[in-house]
Amino acid sequence: MNLNLNNKNALVCGSTQGIGKATAMALAAEGVNITLVARNEAKLKQVLAELSSHRNHNYIVADFSNPKDLKEKIKNYIKTNNGFHILINNTGGPKGGPVFSAAIEDFESAFTQHLKCNHILAQAVVPFMKSEGFGRIINIISTSVKQPLDGLGVSNTIRGAVANWSKTLANELGSFGITVNNVLPGATETERLSEIIKNKSLKIGASEENVSNAMKNSIPAKRFAKPEETANAITFLASEAASYINGINLPVDGGRTKSL
Repeated sequence: MNLNLNNKNALVCGSTQGIGKATAMALAAEGVNITLVARNEAKLKQVLAELSSHRNHNYIVADFSNPKDLKEKIKNYIKTNNGFHILINNTGGPKGGPVFSAAIEDFESAFTQHLKCNHILAQAVVPFMKSEGFGRIINIISTSVKQPLDGLGVSNTIRGAVANWSKTLANELGSFGITVNNVLPGATETERLSEIIKNKSLKIGASEENVSNAMKNSIPAKRFAKPEETANAITFLASEAASYINGINLPVDGGRTKSL
């Protein structure tokens, strides 16, 4: 299948590790010019060095806890560079814990990093997408928008807000050749999953291996996803081949989510 992504430009957030990095690599392999976004410049440079040297790749240092700074940096970048055909909204998930005991500040911080920053980036890139008659906005969120996950109260709440923002945006932008979709990763071999396993191990007094095995057994596929598997789904949604897929939540979870 020809994905027709050669020489498209993509802004990939949270791209120094995990699913974000895997997505940057997968898109670059399809001929996409990648602009990485993360807060650690040293790690950004490392990933940049791994991308194909035959393309026009770059990076932006930005912290999603500071939306004003992010807005200014994206605005200035677009002034002196080409716009983006593809936006991958992706950032680290909120800390775990029961929703009842969460502090108001926890909700505010997560709302800022996940919804406000997504919105800032969408507003920055959509004008170019409209002029090109082609745009892909893909939000990496969580299966919790279909089935809330125990012990992730703040995340469950904010992910739902992002999903509904995305669906509304899809309705508004569809006529311009711009699609907006959500990818919902299941348990994926990332640093965040390792942290979740470690915290659960400490909480229940079981070994990390036992916690990991119990999680795997709850998944029909009986294993965790590799970041590259999720990146493949994202790359397809970013392509011309997915031009009539708009406003969906796509679980990439090995069948774990019980709802349709």
